[in-house]
Amino acid sequence: MSVPDTVLTNDDLSAIVDTSDEWIRSRTGIRERRIASDKETTATLGLKAAQRALEVADILPVELDMIIVATSTPENIFPSTASLIQSWLGANKAGAFDLSAACSGFVYAVDMATQAIRTGRIQKALVIGSETMTRVLDWSDRGTCILFGDGAGAVVLEASPVEGGVLSAVLRSDGSGSDLLGIPTVGSYDMAPNETLPDVHRMSKMHMNGGEVFKFATRVIGESINQALDLAGLTIKDLSLIVPHQANLRIIAAAARGLKVEENLFFVNLDRYGNTSAASIPIALVEAIQQGRIKENDHIAFVGFGGGLTWASMVVKWGAPKPEDRTKALNRQRREAIYAFAFWRGRLLRLSRQINNLIKRIRPEQGRMERLRRRVDRQDFK
Repeated sequence: MSVPDTVLTNDDLSAIVDTSDEWIRSRTGIRERRIASDKETTATLGLKAAQRALEVADILPVELDMIIVATSTPENIFPSTASLIQSWLGANKAGAFDLSAACSGFVYAVDMATQAIRTGRIQKALVIGSETMTRVLDWSDRGTCILFGDGAGAVVLEASPVEGGVLSAVLRSDGSGSDLLGIPTVGSYDMAPNETLPDVHRMSKMHMNGGEVFKFATRVIGESINQALDLAGLTIKDLSLIVPHQANLRIIAAAARGLKVEENLFFVNLDRYGNTSAASIPIALVEAIQQGRIKENDHIAFVGFGGGLTWASMVVKWGAPKPEDRTKALNRQRREAIYAFAFWRGRLLRLSRQINNLIKRIRPEQGRMERLRRRVDRQDFK
């Protein structure tokens, strides 16, 4: 995982909008969130998380076959954020694309990578959830600006003869709720009043109907987890942990009541990071592992829900493939060498294109001067 160093507390927010620490904590469970600096972007946060995931898995970037970035705040409309990270990593054998499913995006992306591995088309995939949500917030809207933060998380998936990994997944969508949560951008019908959408939303700024999203989330979490458990041939009693999208503590409490389980079955860290959209589940997963909440052969569940409307659940039998017998220190040096090579390769290619473009601009000027000299020699000034 990778999160910015800058912390924005609830008290800090109270200086921006009409709110307070008590008001935010009582309604959401959030105490603080991380804010990306001017030098941090969705791609740079995703890159750091990716590099740490490769370190944990002890594999080289050139071994990757696919890179998927789940994000609602991509670096560009195109090229994809995944393509930028692929270049910076030096993963020159990997295909790369972004996946847009809002806060459900990480679960969607893991399932896409899983299916590609199961077909035998690829062996290793890198899945990243990365967001800079604070860049798309309307800081005058206290209904949304108090909720979100920035960060990234990443996992490596690898083919293995050992049974386990992703056991089942349920992906769902209901586009009739598209007006409840979104970020309008170029070409959006959402940017002007019409009969079905009377309110004008701000370009590239988030809008949300909090009450309706709350009702939607509390309904689908338990339902989709049970569906994923049924597909895996398991019951709720078989789960050691549920890693949910970190949106609101009240939503998680309601889901626990609906599933008739203790709240501590759900891993929660939104008090320190807020809602980081597609990054929230992988960030929570990393911290759950660090805290010893997930052990070998545990059955765990992921559940995400968000704009679309989309929702997704997944049941996983935890167990990382054991690295082959190879020197980790040597692989670390090789990774650093690949990153350095990729950095300078990108710089040199850009410089080469700039020089070529400059030459193309100079050559027409040289041609015009040559024609003028010939006319002077002929004394042809007509």
